[in-house]
Amino acid sequence: MAAQCPRCGAPAVERDKCTQCGVVASVYTAALEKMRRAPTPPPMAPSLRTSAAEPAGPRAEASRPAQAAASASAMAIMVAPPPPAPSSTALTSETRRLTFHGSGGTLFGIYVVNILLTIATLGFYRFWGRTKIRRFMLSQTSFEGDRFAYHGTGKELLLGFVKAVLFVGMPITAMNAAARFTHDIRMVIAGQILTYVLVFAFVPLAMVGARRYRLSRISWRGIRFSFRGRAWTFVRIFVLSSLLSVLTLTLYYPFFQARQQAFMVSNSHFGRRPFRFDGRGRDLFGAYVVALLLFLPTLGMYTFWFNARMTRYFWAHTHFETARFRSTMTGGALFLQTLVNTILLIVSLGLAWPWVLIRRTRFEFAYLTVEGPLDLAGIVQEPQLATATGDALSSLLGADVGFV
Repeated sequence: MAAQCPRCGAPAVERDKCTQCGVVASVYTAALEKMRRAPTPPPMAPSLRTSAAEPAGPRAEASRPAQAAASASAMAIMVAPPPPAPSSTALTSETRRLTFHGSGGTLFGIYVVNILLTIATLGFYRFWGRTKIRRFMLSQTSFEGDRFAYHGTGKELLLGFVKAVLFVGMPITAMNAAARFTHDIRMVIAGQILTYVLVFAFVPLAMVGARRYRLSRISWRGIRFSFRGRAWTFVRIFVLSSLLSVLTLTLYYPFFQARQQAFMVSNSHFGRRPFRFDGRGRDLFGAYVVALLLFLPTLGMYTFWFNARMTRYFWAHTHFETARFRSTMTGGALFLQTLVNTILLIVSLGLAWPWVLIRRTRFEFAYLTVEGPLDLAGIVQEPQLATATGDALSSLLGADVGFV
């Protein structure tokens, strides 16, 4: 138990966690010691040492003043205080990678237990099963020698699911049932149209809610991630971009993806520090037109090359502080990865899903690097409250936000 927070200087830290800034004291201190370890002083050069066996004589007498001066200089080096530890802003700009340590066999064991307990509990255990898989995947992912952690619970997902059903699922279901009960075809059509409109409006809300919840439950070195984007801002982006994509026969698609990526990335934080995205849809427009022209001649396979190009572009324009992400994924590698994973799922009737998930994770990490200096020591915790309602709603509506 630490008496004082190593980050903000709070007078008391209970259970190794600061109640003021949220930093885990032992983890934060270990990280500081690891990054600020001072170099050891250099040993004295052999040529500067005096030799007791050297014979006395005129030459030795003449060399004594020079030897004394050199010895004094060397002694000054030895007794001088060590150079100050490098500041957090002067960290090395080496290339960093995410590393995944998990195995498909271990995940398969979790997967089988989840299936059996979900069947035994009539589906209720699936929330705890999903939490176990997320916790496993993040606990097996490391960066700079430290692993990530997932803090979500199955109870949170269950309560979020109940809220999503009560406030979204049941009203839509009741509205359609009432329309069919009237036996009026106009009411049925109107109910269907209203259902599609509501679902379309709830999709962006679900995406924002899911990202907010999942990021708030992920931590690294005791510091959590967070998402601070406003839901209705993304609703306007999503609705307007979707309409423009339809009106332009999908030509607005790269602009839509760039705007969506900018919103999701630029509102994501680690501690108090934000990620940044500076990509533009027009940079991908030419590649998208080529993908449309080659879609039929290649039977849709050129889509993998466009998706790899878009992945490389999005990562290249994603920053954290002065560091930049970089992806070298190619279309051919993405095509082979997807083909093998699909074959594994078909042949195994879905039982190979754990190995497919492991393969996909290792594949994405293999092509992803972080380049540039990182000020990891100065990051401070700033927790945010987030419920699991958006996560459950995203599952109901099939709105993917990029996490397990």
